[in-house]
Amino acid sequence: MDLATLIGLIGSFAFVVMAMVLGGDISTFVDTQSVLIVFIGSLFVVLMHFNFGQFLAAAKIAIKAFMFKIDKPEELIEQAVEMADAARKGGFLALEEAEVKNEFMQKGIDLLVDGHDATVVSQTLQKDIKLTTARHKSGIHVFTMIGEVAPAMGMIGTLIGLVAMLSNMDDPKSIGPAMAVALLTTLYGAVFANMIAIPIAGKLKLRSEEEMLNNTLIMDAILGIQEGRNPRVIESLLKNYLNSSKREVADGGV
Repeated sequence: MDLATLIGLIGSFAFVVMAMVLGGDISTFVDTQSVLIVFIGSLFVVLMHFNFGQFLAAAKIAIKAFMFKIDKPEELIEQAVEMADAARKGGFLALEEAEVKNEFMQKGIDLLVDGHDATVVSQTLQKDIKLTTARHKSGIHVFTMIGEVAPAMGMIGTLIGLVAMLSNMDDPKSIGPAMAVALLTTLYGAVFANMIAIPIAGKLKLRSEEEMLNNTLIMDAILGIQEGRNPRVIESLLKNYLNSSKREVADGGV
């Protein structure tokens, strides 16, 4: 569970709802027509930009904004060094029984055990990274598009409300409530875009970058093992993926 995403989402909505409650009757801020125009309407407009597969896959990818556990680079480096040492002593077949939780690393190990040459290993892993990144970008694009469409749909709803209001100018008492309802769609559009869609797109982009960094680290480790490099040399190479503070910790504070 990503606490930053969860706390940010709950906290932002809590303060908005609190402001509504302090401002009067919260039911004033609820309107079914505005919900349909902004939330449902925005989703259908966004669907026009993608195919069904991409659109539905975005919901699955969005889960990574809340439920996502990324392997720590330091742990990946440690495991890579252990496998490099095992491969130098017992050959690639010695890696067959290794317990590897990371799926991408396991895929690389399987390629080594199967005896593929460096070109095949490199191309296969690079292709995997490329396709994974493309899927992530598609999901990010869906939520970015929602962030762009929702405010526009809110404005459309407001214009619809204003037209309905102006057509009933003969009843002055209805003008105030009708204006309030018209403005609600703008509010809903801003909330949908800035409190849901855009933050999720930003978190998914961060997750994608983290995963791509880890996978690139793993690919370099696998290729280093295949070349028969000294485990210490592989460790030194992979530590370049860590920021300076983590490198010092990994080196024992030297």
